[in-house]
Amino acid sequence: MMGDTDIIGSLAHELSDLELALLLCLGGQEHCLIETDHDSINDVAAELALICSHTYGLDYTVIECSQTTSLEEFRDQICISALQTDEPGMEPRYQTVGAVIAKNLDHASHDIQLEALELMRSKRLVTGTGVLEAPAHFLFVPVITRDADQVRPKLNTHLIDHLIISHYHDPEDGYAYLEDDDGWHSDGQGSLSSVVHRTGTRESLHPGVDFQLLDKLNAAGDAVRVTAELTRYQQDIVVFLRLSRAVAGGISARSNVHFTKLAKLLAVIHGINYLTPSIVALAAKKVFRHRIVVAKPEDDRSLQYGSDLKAVAKVLEYATPDTILESVLTLEAPL
Repeated sequence: MMGDTDIIGSLAHELSDLELALLLCLGGQEHCLIETDHDSINDVAAELALICSHTYGLDYTVIECSQTTSLEEFRDQICISALQTDEPGMEPRYQTVGAVIAKNLDHASHDIQLEALELMRSKRLVTGTGVLEAPAHFLFVPVITRDADQVRPKLNTHLIDHLIISHYHDPEDGYAYLEDDDGWHSDGQGSLSSVVHRTGTRESLHPGVDFQLLDKLNAAGDAVRVTAELTRYQQDIVVFLRLSRAVAGGISARSNVHFTKLAKLLAVIHGINYLTPSIVALAAKKVFRHRIVVAKPEDDRSLQYGSDLKAVAKVLEYATPDTILESVLTLEAPL
């Protein structure tokens, strides 16, 4: 008889890269950042919407964020229904959708990003008209365009720190749902935005994941075994990043917690109940890439001791989150 880890590991082979990214977040009760090319952002948002609805049974809304989006518009678009309040004098309570797909959240105002952060952090928002509460299985997914220079996303620092992973979707990797779509969204991309959509009801050839399995993934992740050698390897990676002259910040205490959590969840979807060096390395790429603040030559500490700015600039010329992580992962891994 297959155990939970075997079942989840078998299921993971049937899922697309985007479905896996959402599986890890929903199983870990966390949130994720999805990046893509400028011309593909609508397709990626539509694919995520179909995944939320049909793979995970979540009602969702797709929000088109801009500098002119107001707090009231943001709140209206994530609210789905009113909740009953039995106690007199209690503030009105409202239910949010199960999944918020926020296109171009990096273009939204500071206040909206703070609202998004609070919703991710506490699953509730206190507004002037009442309280917005998110369901137990809640997912917030900013979808943004990856910067050509691979700089840190232009999002609130604390919001970035509450996103457990970042995932870049290459358009060449395809779209499992959109490529099979038979007209479910034939009315165009515009119909996705600013509208609450209920869970899908049509039959699907794609695997479905219920909330019970997500809870089992969470429990199985907690139970993954970690040896002292693997713990040391994880901490070596964190220390290397914090001490790297190419890193100006972003390696927070929360990122370290997310690092361990994601590594354990990755072990489960690989069908094992223990950590390996390769899984730890994969987790590092997903957890730290969007967090790394690449250092500027003029801020290098060595300039205080006589280093030449041009020489420092030459050293840091090719520093990106990806190259930094590649250099970190040359650390000797335990056998």
